[in-house]
Order: sequence, then structure tokens, then C-alpha cells
Amino acid sequence: MSSSVILIAVFIGAYLLSSVPFGLVITRMMGLGDLRKIGSGNIGATNVLRTGNKFAAALTLILDIGKGAIGVMVTMMSVGTPEAMAVAAAAGVIGHCFPIWLGFKGGKGVATGIGVIIALNPIAGGGMIATWLVTAAIFRISSLAAMVAYLVAPLSIYYFSDDAAKLAFALATGLIAVISIWRHRENISRLMAGNEPRIGKS
Repeated sequence: MSSSVILIAVFIGAYLLSSVPFGLVITRMMGLGDLRKIGSGNIGATNVLRTGNKFAAALTLILDIGKGAIGVMVTMMSVGTPEAMAVAAAAGVIGHCFPIWLGFKGGKGVATGIGVIIALNPIAGGGMIATWLVTAAIFRISSLAAMVAYLVAPLSIYYFSDDAAKLAFALATGLIAVISIWRHRENISRLMAGNEPRIGKS
């Protein structure tokens, strides 16, 4: 099988896995309503928290991180090349942000992005989480914390990855950072206007 066919298969598999909208599924199963009609309308854990159900938000966070990480880890075990892992990482975030099951209208790729970056390089993933936590603790704004964490991620993954993988991993991380920050464009407008909601508030 040619390398291009393998990469296409990796992309499709990781994309379909990450297209599963766990936030939407969980809130419906728990009788919390249609997540797309609550708060920001986003399908991620931050908006699930606006339902008032912390368990549902935590479960969404774990599953969204997990689906991104699993796609990369399965690729690592089955294909093993840095290029294939980078494709799986990018496909994971693309799948969450543009899920086929929801008419390509999905989330913003933060938790799933954390998952794929942890799978690519645990040190860089830990750095991304730490950056998010520190920024969120200072400003209490989830979107700002996410964007700052994503700005740091490509640099840290390039620095901490092996020479054979650092370029592919950094390019994939840079791509998903651009996608996620673009998905935050409405948040950026609210941040500039000074009316972006703080964590735990609608």
C-alpha cells in the first residue's frame, strides 16, 4: 500500500473518530437539552458547564481529549511514522471542529487539541495544559486561555520532539492552532469589546 493511501486512511479514521460530538450526546442522554441552544451553542466542555452539570462537563472534557489522543496513538502503533501521526493529529481537531454528523458545525478544538498534542509529545501536551490553567486562573476566560495555550504549543512541541518528528509535529500543531483560533473569532470580538463571558458564567 502506498504511503499516500495510508495517510488518506489515517486522516479519514482520525477524522471520523473525532467527529463524534460527545458534548451533545452526553447532554441529551442526561436530559440537559440541546447543547447547541444553550449558552454559546458550542459543543465543547466549557459550554456543557453552562448547563450547571459539572459531571457532564468533566465527562465531555475527558472524552474530547481522549478521542484526539486515541486517533494519534492508534496511528503510532499501526503506522508509526511521524508524518502519519501528524496527519492523525490534524484530522482529529478538524473532525471535532467540522464534524460530518453535525453538518460540519462543531466545536473549537481545544480539548481535542490537547489530546492530540499529549499523544504527539506528552511534555508539550503538559505545557499546553499548564499554559491554559495559568491563563485561566489569572483571567478567568476560557477562550483566552485556549488561544494562549495554542500559541505556545507549536513552539514547545518543536523544541521537545525528536529531530525526525519535530517538523511534522510542529506543522500539524501550527495548523490546528490556526484552525482553533479562527474558530474563536467571535470570542476575539467579544474580548476586544470587553464582554466575553468568564468561566462558569453564561
